[in-house]
Amino acid sequence: MKKNLILSALLMVAASACNEDFLERLPQSSIAPEAFFNTEEDLALYINGLVSLPGTSSYLNDQSTDNATTTGAVEVKVIMTGTPSSQTIEGGWDWERLRNVNYFLDNYNKAATSSQAKAHYVGLARYYRAQFYLDKVARFSDVPWYSKTLNPGDKELYKTQDPRALVMDSVMADLAFASENVRESVPSGTPGKWAVMTEYARAALFEGTYRKYHTELNLQGTANRFLEVAATTSEAIIKSGKFSIYSTGKPQQDYATLFASQDLLSNPEVILTNVYDQNKKKEGSVNSSVFGDYEQAPSRDLIQSYLMKDGTPFTNTAGYQEFGFVKEFANRDPRLSQTMVYPGWVRLPDATPYIQRLNKNFTGYHQLKGYMNTTDNNIQNSADFPAYRYAEVLLTYAEAKAELGTLTQADLDISVNLLRKRVGMPNLNLAAANAKPDPVLVGKYPNVGAANRGVLLEIRRERRVEFAFENLRFNDLMRWHAGALLTKIPEGMYFKGPGKYDLTGDGIDDIILINKNTAIPAEASKEKNSLGVVLIYYKTGAIGEDVTVYLKNGLSGGTMVTETAVRKFEEPKYYYRPIPQTQMLLNPELKQVFGWK
Repeated sequence: MKKNLILSALLMVAASACNEDFLERLPQSSIAPEAFFNTEEDLALYINGLVSLPGTSSYLNDQSTDNATTTGAVEVKVIMTGTPSSQTIEGGWDWERLRNVNYFLDNYNKAATSSQAKAHYVGLARYYRAQFYLDKVARFSDVPWYSKTLNPGDKELYKTQDPRALVMDSVMADLAFASENVRESVPSGTPGKWAVMTEYARAALFEGTYRKYHTELNLQGTANRFLEVAATTSEAIIKSGKFSIYSTGKPQQDYATLFASQDLLSNPEVILTNVYDQNKKKEGSVNSSVFGDYEQAPSRDLIQSYLMKDGTPFTNTAGYQEFGFVKEFANRDPRLSQTMVYPGWVRLPDATPYIQRLNKNFTGYHQLKGYMNTTDNNIQNSADFPAYRYAEVLLTYAEAKAELGTLTQADLDISVNLLRKRVGMPNLNLAAANAKPDPVLVGKYPNVGAANRGVLLEIRRERRVEFAFENLRFNDLMRWHAGALLTKIPEGMYFKGPGKYDLTGDGIDDIILINKNTAIPAEASKEKNSLGVVLIYYKTGAIGEDVTVYLKNGLSGGTMVTETAVRKFEEPKYYYRPIPQTQMLLNPELKQVFGWK
């Protein structure tokens, strides 16, 4: 208990010691290092106090991407629709966590324990430092690199940014050390060797592709060095034989089980689990936010990215642009109906199929991933979150090999095709994909070169589908230099205009869209369907009119419209964020990035 209190005091003081976002030293009145860093237990207590895992809120973070529409003021949308500057975009320039990590690295060696034990905890600290800097580099590119605890008056507090190349070399060195020294056996819910290696592969893929596709960095010549690390590290995880794709032979539900499980600690696919348990005061329900009734809803563009059940693109189907909800979900990749509410789905405690609610500024589609279909609050709040999945390792391996030009059919068979096998989808064929790239994907990613173009595009599709609403899409778009995709305002379901529509897939009408100038009748006068159930009425028209369902062409029909504010994505400026003006004033040596003012 005493050690826990000391650790808590150390971390609280370290956190509160940062004034004006500077890296200040711990006050002289704080607990001295020699009073704490004495044993392996001390090191473990401190490092476990730094654990920070992605959780169920990740299911909400695709609001920043083309996977969802949002009524929220998410940063990238505010930037694209406003007049952003360093005075209005002020987040991200915080350094408290880095100070906590470096404080450990400056003091751990005092502990009387083995060199192997010290290396394990140092590895974890360097893993956390690498994560910290990966976030900073993704946001600002060049940032100051600090490898030690700084004190007031230290000149380094007032230095300019270090080059991205230097920072990322330091990050990769941290992750390489962590991968070699962090133990495999660690407490449940904390990162061990394989989680660290997954982060190492992820970071290498991010930086390798970022350098390849972002010419403004002038670092294209070093891209392959990172891609090689991504390929070799992910291959090492694969060859370890420690993990496998979760499958019980039930392609219609195995994928969904990963996101609605009370216990992922024993799941062979989950490399690191964020454990939730209401009984232990750790709750994680996002039911009230994720379902499509509040702030976010899946986009039609995402729905259309899922393949047909036979492996062909949905967008190859004649007339797909005017498919309604029920037809859109017919004969598709089973992951679609395990990620989104599908026609005929039953929402507990109801006994009859759920009928999509059509709300203003939403798409009509509802998200299932992250939603717990139960009325039991304990179950809702106690579903674990898969912080790292083996599926990501497989797709990292496939993408890195494709970018390097060394991908083979055998590589696909031990990576992408294992994911497709889980859901009963046909294999991805290397030769066939390259012979006939999907023209829709070519249009989305025009900067992908001819070599391996078709298979690279299909791997990108696979990432989008496999990781929808798991908070990977935004960084994928950024590293692929695909920010232009965010300028397209997300749209929703297609309706041909006023009329009756079946939304449950039984061929019986459920809703009726009426002319904006027609009054919704009293309940007793409303029309019923063939089952004797009263139809749900919606007024229909153009966005901005006094109606509930906004259609692109008003009464002439079209897709549901969510907003009209024009979006612009300035290249390369909007791939980065400005150094907050307050920090520029505090430290005149800082240089503003990529045209920001």
